[in-house]
Amino acid sequence: MNNFLYGIIDIITYFHTYFLSLNDSFEANFTDKQLHFIVIGVIGMIMIFIVHPLFTLLAKSGHVLAISWIYVFTLIILLTFAIEIGQKVTHTGVMDFNDIVFGVWGFMLMFLIFATVRGIIKGIIKLIRNR
Repeated sequence: MNNFLYGIIDIITYFHTYFLSLNDSFEANFTDKQLHFIVIGVIGMIMIFIVHPLFTLLAKSGHVLAISWIYVFTLIILLTFAIEIGQKVTHTGVMDFNDIVFGVWGFMLMFLIFATVRGIIKGIIKLIRNR
């Protein structure tokens, strides 16, 4: 997980540098805010074109829990980063990347336990109904 998150940061850093170099080489003179407006807007639309069909397919096939997991996992990543950045800014703790990793793993483990218990309960109910 640690390597995965650092890999994401490396990818973001690469693209950030790439877009800044494009801005400079074409002498577009976009401000940082204008670049964020364009790039995040385009990334958001690409994500909509990928996520919407995926979620539609999952919903039609009855996999609403998978949709919930993807949504909450995304929010957990965001929340853990926000907490660590907040600790750095307010000096209420030490900003530590491992805190993010452990927080995400905590969610994943608790969700696995939940999904297992839910699956067992649904299996028992299905057995009872089929009798």
